[in-house]
Amino acid sequence: MLRHSDIWNAIDRLARDRGLSPSGLAKKAGLDPTTFNKSKRKTRDGKERWPSTESLSKVLQATGASLNEFIAYVGGLGTAAYQNIPVIGFAQAGTAGYFDDAGYPSGAGWEEIPFLNVGDPHAYALEVSGDSMEPVYRDGDVLIVSPAAETRRGDRVVLKARDGEVMAKILRRKTSYKFELSSLNTEHPDRWLAAEDVEWVARVVWASQ
Repeated sequence: MLRHSDIWNAIDRLARDRGLSPSGLAKKAGLDPTTFNKSKRKTRDGKERWPSTESLSKVLQATGASLNEFIAYVGGLGTAAYQNIPVIGFAQAGTAGYFDDAGYPSGAGWEEIPFLNVGDPHAYALEVSGDSMEPVYRDGDVLIVSPAAETRRGDRVVLKARDGEVMAKILRRKTSYKFELSSLNTEHPDRWLAAEDVEWVARVVWASQ
């Protein structure tokens, strides 16, 4: 499983090998100089904050490093350092034919993006459209979703109901009878669904924010 520390250590190593500090690397890439500061690697409540794919792309372009070179900095992942992850728009996800009964991506219509290995061969990506998930997720953000990851209270999840609706929510509580869900956008009501009405649920393991 790809760890939060692996990515940040790779950024630090890349900066050091280019004779830069993390803030110098961010500045060279045209980012806010504080983007890679250690204080920015966790939120105020202690949750891990991951660098966005956009910021990593700018770093590689600015330093001339290849994706494979960056993967080598990540280290410890061997030949399975990255994987091609299928991706579709979030609005498409509720359309029949994109997932099998287990919640794994299936059928045609998926594109692929290269991404560092998240330890789940069935991981996939959903691209957000619109403002219904603001301020947590915004239009154009990409969510990496892992069906194999354990879901716990407080996790951000993607859930598919039996009626075909696909939604991104915060898992507030799960029992053998129901799912209690908090909305990402406070303008939308919280939800609860009977367990029998849920087809599958998967955890969001990374998002480009």
